[in-house]
Amino acid sequence: MGKSPAVELEVADRVVRISNPDRVYFPARGETKLDLARYYLAVGDGIVRALRERPCMLHRFPEGVTGEKVHQKRLPNGAPPWVRTVRVHFPRYNRHADELCVTHLADVIWAVQMSTVEFHPWNSRAADTEKPDEWRIDLDPGPTCPFDRVRRVALVVREVLAELGAVGFPKTSGSKGLHVYVRIEPEHGFQDVRKAALAFAHEVRRRAPDDVETTWWRKDRDPSLVFVDYNQNTRDRTIASAYSVRGYPEATVSTPIRWDEIPDADPHDFTIATVPARFAELGDLHAGIDDAVWSIEPLLEWAARDELEVPDEQ
Repeated sequence: MGKSPAVELEVADRVVRISNPDRVYFPARGETKLDLARYYLAVGDGIVRALRERPCMLHRFPEGVTGEKVHQKRLPNGAPPWVRTVRVHFPRYNRHADELCVTHLADVIWAVQMSTVEFHPWNSRAADTEKPDEWRIDLDPGPTCPFDRVRRVALVVREVLAELGAVGFPKTSGSKGLHVYVRIEPEHGFQDVRKAALAFAHEVRRRAPDDVETTWWRKDRDPSLVFVDYNQNTRDRTIASAYSVRGYPEATVSTPIRWDEIPDADPHDFTIATVPARFAELGDLHAGIDDAVWSIEPLLEWAARDELEVPDEQ
């Protein structure tokens, strides 16, 4: 079978060419590369807000999600002149990479043309990549952990955040867990943000000891519990952004949800087939995140009180 002819998509004042638009990327329902591009157009404000001015690693699937997965830090070759990058340094190897830095929806659609399915941004921005402005709470269920337990822990997270005066913005992970993002003042380095995240995780475990795990080594964790993964705040550790499609045959999406949806939420309900209509109805549930900036100082005080330390970053 020959290749399908390319399609040109107008993205505001730019045009992006999509080659092989009929290539099936998601076999569960047969969605194609063009379907993926149209999905990102439908949630454009949301995906750009989630990625704006952040170094972004790309998860590319040139043959669709059942084929080879490419973890791409450096911007792929052939980018149009309007695609921006941000340079980040990797001290362990004394190397650097010029990573995608989204400022326009066309940047996202061009990345789809380059076979990107998942977008994994840093939790810092181009203005100062060493000072995170996003604290990420990752509720990661063990292999035998039921999702009801993840739901319960999420509500404990909300309780603790409220007592701290912080506003959390929840989303599904697009897999088995939930994420909660908190916008923070870009005043501290990654190590301090990670330490603050550890102090928070310990408090959640204190309140829900039958549901929560904070053990560092995976092999030592109870597989039936939820790991509150403070390590997601480590430098160069990234997770799928809000509105990022995941590389699964069902084309699940990491989707912002309301707190009152969590008791009934099923991550498998949020896909590229269902999220566009939801976005059209509700808008971006994370739209207010940049207006809810919080300082991590109370958590650093907890960490000092409890004499908590995190291992050095690699």
